[in-house]
Amino acid sequence: MQKNRLEAFSDGVIAIIITIMVLEMKVPHGTDLAALKPILPVFLSYVLSFIYIGIYWSNHHHLLHATHRVSGGILWANLHLLFWLSLVPFVTGWMGENHFAALPAALYGLVLLLAGVAYVILQTAIVARQGRDSVLAAALGSDRKGKLSLVLYVVAIGFAFVSPWLAAAVYVLVAAMWLVPDRRLERVVEKHGP
Repeated sequence: MQKNRLEAFSDGVIAIIITIMVLEMKVPHGTDLAALKPILPVFLSYVLSFIYIGIYWSNHHHLLHATHRVSGGILWANLHLLFWLSLVPFVTGWMGENHFAALPAALYGLVLLLAGVAYVILQTAIVARQGRDSVLAAALGSDRKGKLSLVLYVVAIGFAFVSPWLAAAVYVLVAAMWLVPDRRLERVVEKHGP
């Protein structure tokens, strides 16, 4: 089956996720800079989550661009990823409203961890469909950065109960790792076409 509907649906869901996150931010009741101070944690959690959603959108785009056809299993794996991403606005709001308190910061990490696991499952389903000797499988390789991210999420969840701000620093670190362009899939698409 063609991948067009999967791409369009995923793009729409991701756009809605970003919209929900920004709508959760409330306008301050004052007119001076001091009025912004109470909502600073909400804004910071929004920025971090916006970056994460952007990273997923970009990598998802490249992954699907390097994918020829999709199966029912790939559709379900994609829905699994979108499910966890759809929880990002909730945990973002909870963490921000509670100034990065321990349990909200840990749950934020859990959602990121499960979204990461879901992305690995989606990659695995696509590689299984295209074959272990496919160009896509070669481009993904051992996916060290993906595996390291999952480990760091687990570490950050533990840190959340010791120092939520330390957990937040780990979440920022993982996002920064992914902001450095991952050209594996881009090179495949450029060299071999979709």
